[in-house]
Amino acid sequence: MFVNVADKKDFLVWLVNNISFSQREVLWILNYLINHEAILNNVHFIEQADKAVRGLKVTSKEIDDEPIRLFLSGKEFTDTDQIFHEIRMNWKEALYVECIFDGSWQNSQYLSILEDNPYARWNEQVSEEVIESINTFFAHEEKQAKIDLLYHQIDLALEDKNHEAFLELTDELNRLKK
Repeated sequence: MFVNVADKKDFLVWLVNNISFSQREVLWILNYLINHEAILNNVHFIEQADKAVRGLKVTSKEIDDEPIRLFLSGKEFTDTDQIFHEIRMNWKEALYVECIFDGSWQNSQYLSILEDNPYARWNEQVSEEVIESINTFFAHEEKQAKIDLLYHQIDLALEDKNHEAFLELTDELNRLKK
């Protein structure tokens, strides 16, 4: 999915203006991203940044976690100078950013720029029970829609006094209900 740089910038401006971080350096790094569109072109907002080859996780001060963490090929860094240097020196590489703050899933601006993590796709993490439950639900809904359609067609056959169509449709309805 391609996300417009202007939308990314708008979200980061909102984040800086509305979310508090326990380290001011987090704001400096976010402002650096805002002011450098060339870097922002390679920024992707995702979930589970720790699974990415080059992931950055920023966390608001309301959440009990490190305020900023950089993940590079399985290694974790929390020093803001190191993180800034890595972002500045490797600006042409993709940077996968995860923003953790209260109400993130109710924030339409955040959700509009959120992309699928290529290193941890959401649909690869769905349990078999959930998949089975979803399939069962859709099968039930499909069957119910067919039944509703048959009832409607039976009503039309009765209105048209079409005895043959009525018998065919009621047979089909009875088979479906078994």
